[in-house]
Amino acid sequence: MRQYLLWALVAAAAPATTVAQQSGPIVIAVLPFEDRGSYGQDKEVFRALELGIPATFANELSRHARVRVVDPARTRQAVQAQNLGPNARVDAATAAKVGSEAGAQYAVTGNFADFYGKFRIDARVVDVGSGQILKVVSNVDPTLQDRADLSRIIQGLADKILAAVNLPAPANAAGGRAGGAPTDALTQYSLGLLYESQGDKT
Repeated sequence: MRQYLLWALVAAAAPATTVAQQSGPIVIAVLPFEDRGSYGQDKEVFRALELGIPATFANELSRHARVRVVDPARTRQAVQAQNLGPNARVDAATAAKVGSEAGAQYAVTGNFADFYGKFRIDARVVDVGSGQILKVVSNVDPTLQDRADLSRIIQGLADKILAAVNLPAPANAAGGRAGGAPTDALTQYSLGLLYESQGDKT
C-alpha cells in the first residue's frame, strides 16, 4: 500500500515539474552578425552593423515576456573564448558552444549584405543542446529589402525566430509595429557600439 502511494505521488508530481519547466524563460544568445559583402556605404558603417543588427534583434526578442536574452557582454566573452580568427565564420557547432558557455538554450547567428541599398539578412536559429540549426530565416519578400526599412526587416525576422522556438509573435505583429527606428538612427546606434568596443566611451 505504501509503495502504491509513493508511486502515485511521484506520478502526480512529474507533470507538475514538466509544466514548471515549460513556463520558465527561454534563454537566447544573439551573436555578432557577419558582413558577407556590402557596398554603397563606408566600410566602417558595415563593421558597425555587425554589432548593431544583433543588438537590435536582442532588443526585439527581449520584448517577449517568455524570452530572456543573454547579456551582450557575456555573449562577447563566450565568443572570444572560442579564439576565432578575424575571418572565421561562426558555424552551428561554434554557435552552440557559445550559447552553452553563455547559459542559453538557443543561439542566433547570421549575416547580412547591403548592395547599394538592397538589404538582405539571413539569421540562423541553433539549438544549443543538439548543435543543430532549427531554422534559417531571411527577408525574402522583395517588398521588404530596402535599407530604409531595416528596422521593419529585423522586426519581421525576430518574429520568425520566435516561431522557430515555438513562441507566438507579439499581438501587434500581424498589423506591423509603428515607430520602428529610422535607419539613420539605427546606423548611429551601431556606430556607437563599434566605438565603444574599440575603447571609446564618449
